[in-house]
Amino acid sequence: MKTKLLLIAFVVSSILIYPQRLKDVAYFKGVQSEQLIGYGLIVGLAGSGDSYRSTFTVQSVTSMLKRFGITVPDVNLRTRNVAAVMVTASVNNYLKTGSEFDVSVSSLGDATSLMGGTLLMTPLSGKDGAVFAMCQGPLSVGGYDITTSSGGRVAKNHALSGRIPGGGVMQQELSSANYIQPNGVTVLLRKPDFTTANNITMALNQKFSDTIAVSVDASEIRVRIPEAKQSNLTAFLAEIEATTVTTDVIAKVVLNERTGTVVAGSNVRILPVSISHGNLRINVRSNPLISQPEAMSQGKTILFNSLTPQIESEDSTSTVSLSGASNVQEVATALNSLRVSPRDIIAIFQALKEAGALIAELVIM
Repeated sequence: MKTKLLLIAFVVSSILIYPQRLKDVAYFKGVQSEQLIGYGLIVGLAGSGDSYRSTFTVQSVTSMLKRFGITVPDVNLRTRNVAAVMVTASVNNYLKTGSEFDVSVSSLGDATSLMGGTLLMTPLSGKDGAVFAMCQGPLSVGGYDITTSSGGRVAKNHALSGRIPGGGVMQQELSSANYIQPNGVTVLLRKPDFTTANNITMALNQKFSDTIAVSVDASEIRVRIPEAKQSNLTAFLAEIEATTVTTDVIAKVVLNERTGTVVAGSNVRILPVSISHGNLRINVRSNPLISQPEAMSQGKTILFNSLTPQIESEDSTSTVSLSGASNVQEVATALNSLRVSPRDIIAIFQALKEAGALIAELVIM
């Protein structure tokens, strides 16, 4: 009987704690993005557009031609070179009139490919229906889908969506809240965390040698504008954005059952535990080590708890023994060497979590 080889991909996030710019982890209150949407037509397709079954495409083409003084009966209209699309964009609320931005285009009908198409002038509106921008231009598609006359097909990636770099142009400025408040500005974290918020507060107070920042909660830091900086607020906000801070991350393990991928953060730890799963037996043992200084050296006695995982398989005579502090990387590496299936990997980590031996948040995709 043949044994199916299952490869388990394992990735460990061994990123050390490096300082990051404040602008990468936070933003000023009042500076936000607005979602815009529009309905348009893609033309110039090589017979890969919507068919007659997409009646809204036929109606859209007929209405567009009427604007140019051309009347075409619907029964004689074929739209294989035209496709109806939805256009979406995310724009900053501080973009001024005439600013350009990228737009995303996605097929709405039964077209087979948007490759080589050009988007006709399309209005983009906000949630209240007001038009804020216009977009137009050739579409960039990162794939192709070609069907031959004999029924053959050659495809790569996805050809029913694409982007138009710089295709959108602001026609009207979005309503934006004033980020300068009477008492200063407010910094909001993209991912709320008390430790990170406290680190930002200390970094700002240390940089400006004054108590100008106060943490309100895990996501909000209020910053007072010093009198010396009030004459040039833009420079002061730029200094805040450039401030380097140390962020804290949650210990997390992400499992993908479809691909067998295990991704773990650097703060993940496994406590001493013993697990029996099918024909596997996993033991994580505690081996305390003591470092005793030499006489008259004025050193300190250090206790190091070395956790050593051991994995045995009944169908295999090999035993994997790992030394050093036990973590997710070592356990998953041992499971990889024994060719454990992705379902077994996930079941083992779920058992570790339920037993309280996995010091991390478990996320299953």
